[in-house]
Amino acid sequence: MLRRDFLTAAGLSAVAASTAGAYESGTAPADLVTPPILKSFTTEDHRRRLQNIALCEKGIRDCLRKHLILDYIPGQVSYNLGEYPSRKPYNPDEYDEQELDRLRDGGIRLIQVMEDWNDLLRLFGGNKFTAVNPAGLRRFIDMVHKRGMKILLYASTGYMQQGDPDLKDEWIRHQPKPLEQAAHWRLLRCSPASPGWRAYLLPRTTKILDDYGADGLFNDWGYKPLYKDPDPPTKEEVLAWTESAEHDAAEEDLVGLIYGEVKRRGGIYKMHADNNNQPKFSKQYWDYLWVGEGVWNIDKVREETKNHLPYVVPCFDFRHAGEKPKNKDEIYLHTLPYMQFPLLLAGRPFTGERATIPGVKYLPEEKDSLLREWRAMWKYCQEHPEGPFVYGPWDSFPIWPDVKERHARWLKQYLPLVEDGTWAYLDVRSSSLFANPLPANVVASVFASRELHLMLANYNTTDVAVRTAEPYVLASEGGPGISEWTIPARSIRILRKA
Repeated sequence: MLRRDFLTAAGLSAVAASTAGAYESGTAPADLVTPPILKSFTTEDHRRRLQNIALCEKGIRDCLRKHLILDYIPGQVSYNLGEYPSRKPYNPDEYDEQELDRLRDGGIRLIQVMEDWNDLLRLFGGNKFTAVNPAGLRRFIDMVHKRGMKILLYASTGYMQQGDPDLKDEWIRHQPKPLEQAAHWRLLRCSPASPGWRAYLLPRTTKILDDYGADGLFNDWGYKPLYKDPDPPTKEEVLAWTESAEHDAAEEDLVGLIYGEVKRRGGIYKMHADNNNQPKFSKQYWDYLWVGEGVWNIDKVREETKNHLPYVVPCFDFRHAGEKPKNKDEIYLHTLPYMQFPLLLAGRPFTGERATIPGVKYLPEEKDSLLREWRAMWKYCQEHPEGPFVYGPWDSFPIWPDVKERHARWLKQYLPLVEDGTWAYLDVRSSSLFANPLPANVVASVFASRELHLMLANYNTTDVAVRTAEPYVLASEGGPGISEWTIPARSIRILRKA
């Protein structure tokens, strides 16, 4: 994509209802907050911002891309509301009040609840478009809003459970085998070119927003590109567009219709297009993109997503112990220089009880690795009732106990860099900012607003020396400005121009 095209597409990013001004004050009102650049910047604030941008425009000759940051919520969490399937419905209470307080105090402004909010298996009289506990869900959403945070609910444009009484053969290309058979899921992918699927899906999806008062949706799209699908079209499909490796046309149309309804309600739309993929659309019909699920190499996530359209929210998949990073701060090394911030997993402990529910059909344990993992978690929780716990299916098990605290510390450092109105220059390749060329495998990114921040990321396994053309200070510490910097192996430094 050409830079001018990128910047045009980037301008379509979400109208999110928290802003950098809310972060700075430590509060986030439920209604739209006017960012300080529009409301409270003084003449001197504007002068400093423009001077810093001018320095970058003149001094940065080449970078991966640049972007004007607007309406960006970096602090996001996937909140485990309760087990599903379960013996009884989730029921938010004082535990959730306290957990939401802690998340708000740690900089979280966007709560995401996965498919466990709905009754996928129809265990409690509902379905995949209705809540397991409608009153409990509304109570939880009120808890979130009371703290000035926003909440998204899961709503896939493709997945349906095999055996659901509403599911029709003419919606599905992949019959009779399900795409996945893991734990309680027997998921089939419904075709975006099916008129019947659209007629069923669209009113139920918008009804989720209207019935529960959520602020938007998370779409785990459940889509297999039609251009390379070996199965023949269903008997009712209408292939209105040419599908190709560059354009998921029918899916774009379907997602675009939902995106329009979310925006009509002033909401936020988040996408997951499998692994590290970005939707192949002609226009950006999403505000945030989840990446990383099922990708066991943390460097691979960075390399494949560093030039995705903003805003990217990685969820690193740490289920497999052999693929963990060398230290707990590496996830920030792989994200911050590319204007990404990792998703936090929190909420109620993810106990694995969902793999032990009577009446739910499971595969034999020896054939289902996910089932084995969850049952191991369930056993652990019985033996360690006080924790520490994991909080989602992608969490590290064995457990890293201080992940939440580290997330809050890094988010506190990141937020000043991405306030509304900041120009980000990512992966600077050629500039006058350094006295010497950057060492190999070192990435520099610059964030220009009232302050000028320089981020240095060392992806080498040895320390490197960097010399800046002008003095900087460690943003978290201050002190006298210096120009000679040692960046330890596999680490990141955030500097502020002195």
